Amino acid sequence: MATAGIVLAGGSGSRVQREVNKVFLTLGEREMLAYSLDTMDRSPMIDLVVLVVRDDDRGLAEQLIAGAGFSKLGKVVPGGNSRHQSERQGLEAIADEIERDEIDIVAIHDGARPFMTSGLLHSTLEAAKLHGGGVPGLPIDGPVYQQGDDGAIALPHQRLRRMQTPQAFRAAPLLEAYRRAEVDSREGVDTAETAARYSDLTIRVVPGDPRNIKVTFVEDIFRAEEYAAAFDRGRWKDEDR
Repeated sequence: MATAGIVLAGGSGSRVQREVNKVFLTLGEREMLAYSLDTMDRSPMIDLVVLVVRDDDRGLAEQLIAGAGFSKLGKVVPGGNSRHQSERQGLEAIADEIERDEIDIVAIHDGARPFMTSGLLHSTLEAAKLHGGGVPGLPIDGPVYQQGDDGAIALPHQRLRRMQTPQAFRAAPLLEAYRRAEVDSREGVDTAETAARYSDLTIRVVPGDPRNIKVTFVEDIFRAEEYAAAFDRGRWKDEDR
């Protein structure tokens, strides 16, 4: 039984004010996307990596891969028109292996989060193996309110978490969940929402990592550049890289 990692790289550069897909921007010594692929490739818990990219970016992806020497990157597949559809494309690319029980766990990660550590990846995978699903989350600084018809209602922010990726799940129920969502024409905001809505998997939240930032806006690039310098120069512990 194997574990697969799916890296999503189907975004754009509009919100970071770049013409190129942001995951192909250079951070420190390499492209943003290379960090996540490298962490997956080095992990002893990952056996196969699937990269999901836009058709327009396939040439950039192939150029990155050719120079990196990744040993576990087995498939590069086209993404969909949304994050959810790209997740499903990645799952369908390994559906035969899942249905033959050759892949039992899948971790889905956003390529715009370059600083996923090995420790974070492994903790989500362990939670998926033990419980069915593992997702990293960070505490929310309160107060948090929900606006209702009768006014604002305070929420117990101590129990709320900001979700990150990678998000890992048992493979067969996850694939079935995405197929059921397709029938209903529903899309989750992330993997966990679809798994929670369309499967019986128990999902555990593991401690997230504040360094595991998602590069979305221009200001995120400056922080990512600082992290990249520390990451590439070995200032993070080996088990965190």
